Amino acid sequence: MAPHTIDRVSFFSRIQAFFQSSRTPEVSEVPGHTDLPEARWLVVGLGNPSAKYESTRHNVGYMCVDTLLDRRTDNAAPPLAPVRGLKVLTAPLPDAAERALAVRSTTFMNHSGQGVAPLAEKLGIPPERIIVIHDELDLPAGKVRLKKGGNENGHNGLKSLTQELGTRDYLRVRIGISRPPTGMSVPDYVLAPVTEQQPGIDVAADAVDLIIARGLAAAQNEIHSR
Repeated sequence: MAPHTIDRVSFFSRIQAFFQSSRTPEVSEVPGHTDLPEARWLVVGLGNPSAKYESTRHNVGYMCVDTLLDRRTDNAAPPLAPVRGLKVLTAPLPDAAERALAVRSTTFMNHSGQGVAPLAEKLGIPPERIIVIHDELDLPAGKVRLKKGGNENGHNGLKSLTQELGTRDYLRVRIGISRPPTGMSVPDYVLAPVTEQQPGIDVAADAVDLIIARGLAAAQNEIHSR
């Protein structure tokens, strides 16, 4: 091989290495758990990552997971942590009636299923033991309702979960955020930051604990009477 050919190969190799080292790491490259704890339940809070969205109505699922973990701080509940190779953050929920794992997807809302479905498959958790906490436009603000399956009603996070799980038969904790005021679009409404405390978060957290401890029907009887 001619000397100038060797130099050209070396040059392009250095350029390729530079761009590879400069790119944003893939989720699979993020340090995290090497082994997931055993779990019988997944408690999935839907939302969008980054500080830009953390106080928006669309992130009530994230807020509820935070509340569930905060309630357990006296028992040293671990923080949410990345899982190597999966697009999720997880933390065990101490004191749950059965082993449960709190989950956030690290994708944006529209792709939530890309993290949750592989996690459920890896742990062997069926849809009827996946609890999904999400915002619900068709309920008054703060009203919490529980159900299994049903239509997604235009909710893109639910659509992604249904597509990736291959079923609608997961459990849902629906936190009402009400409809936007006249003249305001749904995206602008759900993605707008709110200054007041979002109502319904504590009730939704109670609902999660009740579902795990006593089943969906018993949890519905109690929560729907509030």
